[in-house]
Amino acid sequence: MARHNMGTIVSFEVKRTLSKTGFWIATLVVPVIMGAVIALIVVSNTSAAAGADQQARAQFTFTYSDASEYVIPAVAEAFGGISVTDDEKSIADVQAGSLDAHFAYPTNPAEEPTKVYAAEAGIFANGKYAAIASEVLIASAQAALDDQSLATLVRGDFQVSSTTFKEGRESAGLAEVIPPLLILLAFYASILLMGNLMATSLLEEKENRVSEMILTTMNPTTMVSGKVVSLFMVGAIQMVAISLPVLVGYLFFREELRLPYVDLASLSFEPWPMLVGALLLVGGFSLVTTTLAAASAIMPTARDAGAIAAPVSIVSFAPLWVGALVLSNPESFVVQILTYFPYTAAPTAMIRNALGTLGAMEATIVIVELFVLSSIIFRIAVRLFQYGSIEYSQKVALKAAFAKHE
Repeated sequence: MARHNMGTIVSFEVKRTLSKTGFWIATLVVPVIMGAVIALIVVSNTSAAAGADQQARAQFTFTYSDASEYVIPAVAEAFGGISVTDDEKSIADVQAGSLDAHFAYPTNPAEEPTKVYAAEAGIFANGKYAAIASEVLIASAQAALDDQSLATLVRGDFQVSSTTFKEGRESAGLAEVIPPLLILLAFYASILLMGNLMATSLLEEKENRVSEMILTTMNPTTMVSGKVVSLFMVGAIQMVAISLPVLVGYLFFREELRLPYVDLASLSFEPWPMLVGALLLVGGFSLVTTTLAAASAIMPTARDAGAIAAPVSIVSFAPLWVGALVLSNPESFVVQILTYFPYTAAPTAMIRNALGTLGAMEATIVIVELFVLSSIIFRIAVRLFQYGSIEYSQKVALKAAFAKHE
């Protein structure tokens, strides 16, 4: 009977939440904004690229003087340059508008600046002059080298392949870190999106004055369990909704968004880090959910309960405030405190798990801590809900709630 009741509660809560316009507005506002931003960036970058192509194709006349004697005339001519010796006359021509630009290469370009005099072409287009002046000198320096391989090396156009080893095996590097970090991203997204819903999960029935009626036919444990399970299901739906624009943006507009290329096939889903990350996600989400559920059982109104969601959410971001310390010195006192303090334990441990600095013993302790504390707070939430279901005007006194059940 209890299983049937809980199934009914879960089904009812999920359907009721999904049928609310406010839920979908809150859920879709992030993907819609992300989609709009992606569209604007794609259009902007496409236009910029087109402008850059037109700019690259655009020919402009320029003269140059070369005190360094590094510039090879044939190279400069290929860019459209004409060699002159009278800088003053060329600068005057630029001022008069009869010449687009004049470059004055100094005796020692490595220590003295190359001077560019050019006609105003707009804030963004003015950069083309300095770019061509630099290209002429670079191309001349490369052409002066007999060995083109050496020229390539001088330009820095070569590849470096690195292989690192971890615990006697070849490490996948960043490809091994990304998958566990995605679990951390899912945790933060769920907290931000679900915080207010968690904090008000047990208040609708109380505000509607039907909670005491429900408890006459249903065990409070079943009621609270159904609420918590429904929150997990709704959270999963929100995760999918948020992930879609990110996935679409990466798969189809990666170049326009200038996102770094990551070969998804090369990602390394190591069993142990992924298992630890998943358990930390469930444990951390359970702790936050049960904590906010207990808080909602105490508060008389949704407004009062909503004020609790923000502090709990903010505390979970504490590991990011000292992110450099978590990355560089995971054994420090501060990081150890964050690792074992219940409301920062999950995200801190997730970061360390992804980076490979969370030992098996530490992971076990944190996971057990999260689930045990979640279970304890769940029992507290049940008691508070049972006692507070008839308290409509003020906060439930903890001492009175537990005294009533002794």
